[in-house]
Amino acid sequence: MNSTGSIPADAFSLRSPYGRRAIGLSVAAAVGGFLFGFDSSVINGAVDSISKDFGLNDVITGFVVAIALLGCAVGAIIAGNLSDRWGRLRVMFIGAIMFFASSIGAGLAFSAWDLAFWRVIGGLGIGIASVVAPAYIAEIAPRQVRGGLASLQQLAITIGIFAALLSDALLANAAGGADSTLWFGLEAWRWMFLVGVIPSAVYGILSFTVPESPRYLLSKGRVDEARTIFARLMPPADLDQTIRELETAIETDRKNSGVSIRGPVLGLQRIVWVGIILSVFQQFVGINVIFYYSTSLWQSVGFDESDSFTISVVTSITNVLVTLIAIFLVDRVGRKPILLTGSVMMTLSLGLMAISFLFSTTDAEGAVVLPAPWGPIALVAANVFVVGFGASWGPLVWVLLGEIFPSRIRGKALGVAAGAQWIANFLITISFPAMSSWSLPLTYGMYALFAALSFIYVAWRVPETKGMDIEQTETLFTRPGRGRGAAAPAPAPE
Repeated sequence: MNSTGSIPADAFSLRSPYGRRAIGLSVAAAVGGFLFGFDSSVINGAVDSISKDFGLNDVITGFVVAIALLGCAVGAIIAGNLSDRWGRLRVMFIGAIMFFASSIGAGLAFSAWDLAFWRVIGGLGIGIASVVAPAYIAEIAPRQVRGGLASLQQLAITIGIFAALLSDALLANAAGGADSTLWFGLEAWRWMFLVGVIPSAVYGILSFTVPESPRYLLSKGRVDEARTIFARLMPPADLDQTIRELETAIETDRKNSGVSIRGPVLGLQRIVWVGIILSVFQQFVGINVIFYYSTSLWQSVGFDESDSFTISVVTSITNVLVTLIAIFLVDRVGRKPILLTGSVMMTLSLGLMAISFLFSTTDAEGAVVLPAPWGPIALVAANVFVVGFGASWGPLVWVLLGEIFPSRIRGKALGVAAGAQWIANFLITISFPAMSSWSLPLTYGMYALFAALSFIYVAWRVPETKGMDIEQTETLFTRPGRGRGAAAPAPAPE
């Protein structure tokens, strides 16, 4: 092997023992992302049947779909403190138990409000997983491959979306429709929820098999255990230095234990607002409209239920593939260029969707219909939008959230940023049914506007963090002359 100093140059390649071990642990943690994606999209195939069976209007339908996201927000906010107190693995197990119970409860729901309750319980579990997984990956990943490994969280989310939409399609086709009876007298849409017990059980089992975060172990004085884990993840030349740096960072954290995320900008530190704003933009472009309501959307374009399920599955496959591209590029090209390119693609594709729906008509049953050629144009634009999002804002926001916050506030700040993401997701999800019935062109035009604003914000406020130690990235957000507690965004260095 070629070496740079005493560290092999290819020490973290996919072929090296260190690379394989880091990837294995990151994949295990990212199963939480799979649950996130699965829960996000499993409602897609069931939403029309739920609305019909329980006699719901557009507002209540949007509420039942979106209510899980409020649970996610709460779970995300409390996850940081819980994982610092009990460890990453115990909190992962709690999340798995909540989602397991939610899958059974939602599948056997007897009313809309019962269903909403179980979706909140599942949301709590998913919110916990959405914070613990990227934090765990960031803490065990060597800096040389941290961006790619952190992107596994988004890849797992996209695979979860694909698995949910595929299982929805298979169950609906097997029963002859989502509202038709399948097994044991239960409709197919109920089985769409029940299959969630499988990934939740896998996640719970993994929480007993992967090692604890070395950083958490060091914070509890369990140095030998942390050293043993790190020895499997990095060359010996890096081991002592890494442990010393972490022990110093942890000791600094203890001295600053009273430090909060409060600051001079609307009550929060500037760096926390960077995470919040990135999270909000990720959701305000409307990506989850595609994955929550796409089956209904494609039926409005003129496809029958079976074809609509198939198109949704194809869209989710596209999402997985482009996320792989992002993982390949993030540590080569950098975070900022990819985000800017994605913003441009999303703005153009969403604008084209808004234009397409200007030509929509309403049939005798009140359903929206897109005449040729605007139906196919809207379909292509929606998939271009998924490509733009999946290759940029989808995975890279999670990468940045895992690495921009200083260690002394990382748990709290990550929880707040993830909570903001869930709240933004809730607002978009609950508003779409009512907004779409009022004006689809205006709805997609609004998403296009947020995509354009995301370009401006990244160009103006987000520096490049590629290749930096996780404890150093904060310096990019600090203006000269300001203290660490008042970190502020600054332009990326040349």
